[in-house]
Amino acid sequence: MAVTTNAPVIVPYKPRNWAKRLHAATVRWIVLVLHRRAGKTTAAFNHLQRDAMRYSNTTYAYVAPTFKQAKRIVWTMAKYYADKIPGVKFNASELLITYPNGSQIMILGSDNPDSLRGIALWGCFLDEYPLQSPIIFTEIVTKCLADHRGYCIFGGTPKGKGHFFRVHQVAQKNTEEWVSIYKTIDNSLEEERGEVIDNLRVALEDDRNLVKQGLMTEDEFQQEWYNSFEAAIKGAVYLIQLGKAREEKRITNVPYDPNLPVYTVWDLGISKSDAMAVGFYQKPPGSAVHMIDYLETISLGMIGTAKLVKEKPYVYGKHFGPHDMKHKDVITGKTRVERMAALGMEFEVLPIMGIEDGIDLARQMFNRCWFDRDKCELFVDFIGQYHYLMDEKRGQLSNIPYHDFTSHAADQFRYAALAEEEMTIDEFKAPPRREAPVQDEYVGDSDYEDEELSTGMGKHPMLKGINIGALGHKQ
Repeated sequence: MAVTTNAPVIVPYKPRNWAKRLHAATVRWIVLVLHRRAGKTTAAFNHLQRDAMRYSNTTYAYVAPTFKQAKRIVWTMAKYYADKIPGVKFNASELLITYPNGSQIMILGSDNPDSLRGIALWGCFLDEYPLQSPIIFTEIVTKCLADHRGYCIFGGTPKGKGHFFRVHQVAQKNTEEWVSIYKTIDNSLEEERGEVIDNLRVALEDDRNLVKQGLMTEDEFQQEWYNSFEAAIKGAVYLIQLGKAREEKRITNVPYDPNLPVYTVWDLGISKSDAMAVGFYQKPPGSAVHMIDYLETISLGMIGTAKLVKEKPYVYGKHFGPHDMKHKDVITGKTRVERMAALGMEFEVLPIMGIEDGIDLARQMFNRCWFDRDKCELFVDFIGQYHYLMDEKRGQLSNIPYHDFTSHAADQFRYAALAEEEMTIDEFKAPPRREAPVQDEYVGDSDYEDEELSTGMGKHPMLKGINIGALGHKQ
C-alpha cells in the first residue's frame, strides 16, 4: 500500500476527547456505544477520510440503515469535511467521494446489500448498527474486508439486548482484538468542553422535563442518554409474549426430534436482493410448537436458500409459503411453487390473512412456542425489535408494523401460526434408527495412549479432562 507524502491538508474537524481513542486504534474491530448526539458519525467519517488520504488507491464505506438516511444525514456533512481537500471530487448521484490520491469513500445504505457485494474495502463504518441486520456484516462486509484485513467500526445507541448488545459484550471480553468505547451523557458533560456540550446539557434537562410531563418514557430517556440496553423497544409487537417466553424459560435448548417431521415456513423477498426468512418447526404431541432452527439469507434468492435448507440434517414434512408464491415470473412464466417443485420441494401455499388478524393468531401460538436458544438467536433478536410505527398526527402507535430488517422474521412466524393446523404427522414415517456398530475395546499403542482411553479419559497432560468419546459435541 503506497503512503501519500503530500503536504498536510487541514480539515475543519476537531475530535472530541472520546474520539481520540478511536483514531489511535490499530485493531480490526471497534465498537462505539455512545449516547445520542455524541458525535459518532462525524468522528467515524473523519476516521475513514484520514485513512483514505494516508493510503493511496484504497476504498472505504460508510453504511447507514437506509440509503435515504445516508443521503439526508451524512452526505452534506461529508462534503463539508472533504471540501477543503484540493482535487477532491463528489459524485452526488452515487454518493461517492474520490480523493486526489485515488482513494474513495462510498456512502451506502444497508437496505441495498448488493451495493456492497464484490467491493474490496480497507475500512467500514456501520452507523446505527442496532437498526441494521447483522447479516449485512456476517455475510457481506466480512468478505469485503477479507483481502486487505480491513477494519470495521460498529456504532450506535442501544435498542434492547439484540445484536449490538452482543457485539458490545464480545468487545469487552476480547480487549486484545477489539476497542470498545462506551460513553453516557454524564461522561461527555464531565470530559468534554465547548458550545455543543453546553447545548447537550440543556437538551438533557429538556428531556428530563418531557419525562415528567409524560411525553417521553423513562425507558426512552435512559436508552438515548445513558445507553441502557434494558429499555424495551417502543411499540414492540410481541413485547408481552416474548417477556412471557423468557419468564417461562421457553427460550432454551430445543433439540431436533428425528421421530417427528420438520416443517419449514418461508417469507419471500420481493427481489433477489431482499432478505429471505425460513423457520423450522416441529409439533410434538399436545399443544406446544417447537421452533428448532431459523435461517435468513440476503441476495441468495429462493433457489440458493433452498439449497441451504436441503443441506440441514432434518427430515421434512411440509413446506409452507405465502400466497404470492403462485404469482408467475414475467420472464420464466413459472410460479415459485413450480420452480421449487423442480428442486424436489413441494410447497403448500397459505391463504391470505390480514396483518392484524395474523398477528393475533401469532400471539396465541407464541404463548405455546418453545425456541432453541442458539439456532433461533437471530429470530429472537428480530421478533423482539419488530414494532409498530408511530402515527405522529394522532400521537399514538399505528396498527401497521414498521417494515425494516426485522419484518422477514416476523412475517414467517405469522405465516407459521396460519400453517400450524396443517402441521400433521399422518403421512410421516420416521427414518429407521441406525444401530451403532459393535467395536473391539481400544488398546493404545503409543506413548500418549494407555488403557484409560478405552473408558474415554486420558492421563497424559495433553489429554487431561478431555472426554474422547464426546469430542465435537456439547457437554
